[in-house]
Amino acid sequence: MKNYTSLEDIENLEELIFEARELKKQNSAAEVGKGKTLGMLFFNPSLRTRLSTEKAAKLLGMEVMVMNADKDGWALEFEDGAVMNSNKAEHIKEAAAVLSQYCDIIAVRAFPGLVDREKDEADVVLAGFEKYATVPVVNLESATGHPLQALTDAMTVSELKGEKKPKVVLTWAPHPRALPQAVPNSFVEVMQKMDVDLVVTNPEGYDLNPAITKDTPVVHEQAEALKDADFVYVKNWSSYEQYGKILSEDPVWTFDNKKLGLTNAAKIMHCLPVRRNVVIADEVLDGKNSVVIQQAGNRTFAAQAVLKRILENSKK
Repeated sequence: MKNYTSLEDIENLEELIFEARELKKQNSAAEVGKGKTLGMLFFNPSLRTRLSTEKAAKLLGMEVMVMNADKDGWALEFEDGAVMNSNKAEHIKEAAAVLSQYCDIIAVRAFPGLVDREKDEADVVLAGFEKYATVPVVNLESATGHPLQALTDAMTVSELKGEKKPKVVLTWAPHPRALPQAVPNSFVEVMQKMDVDLVVTNPEGYDLNPAITKDTPVVHEQAEALKDADFVYVKNWSSYEQYGKILSEDPVWTFDNKKLGLTNAAKIMHCLPVRRNVVIADEVLDGKNSVVIQQAGNRTFAAQAVLKRILENSKK
């Protein structure tokens, strides 16, 4: 693994999940990162991604540097050939090249603007670092994807699925803010790589990018989709069709015990942070079917497995 900017960078998902689960049992790779530095740049807020990735790097023996790039650094220009006479003080060409002198791996988090779909799908920030950095790049969530979260989700399903092929449902839920499609996009993509029956359910107008859902069934009746589900991933996203818009805040889509009762005693997942009693009811989050804390804990070991693979590749 040279970079980890999308799920396509995973050569064998099953093997990577196994490695993450082994690392969770006992750390046996503390020397692989000795003398190496991870640089993490955050253009947007983070709690789990930041802390779990930092812990993962340290478990591998790495040093870690963290910067809130949107507050602490110079405003970056990403357009080639730009006349830099505005507020942009530094070009990504120099920034990425310099950071590559300080870091052995660069990890970047940058959300979409949710205004211009074409611009967001170009993933300008992540693509800029991929283009101009001379060291591996890791995606800590971009405009269109969150592959570290997706690997965590796959690991969690793998730990809990039992023997039979599980039915996994991704269900939309209401939220007062317009949220990106990055997490649901990557969840769909990673589940498509696993031996599960995947169904997506959301209101009309909230269908994800059809290039991502592909042949995955998309059902607009939540109750129908939830029937016999073994895992339910509850997540909000703004409209892809009417890009970035909030078309509904209908509380009928909030996941509560009544919805849980439609499932096969499903394990309930969410990437966190979650708005209680808007996205998921207290009764579910605090109940025995909720695995959101286990899921969050797995963030460390998913990131550790990815960083370990990148470090090992760099030694070849």
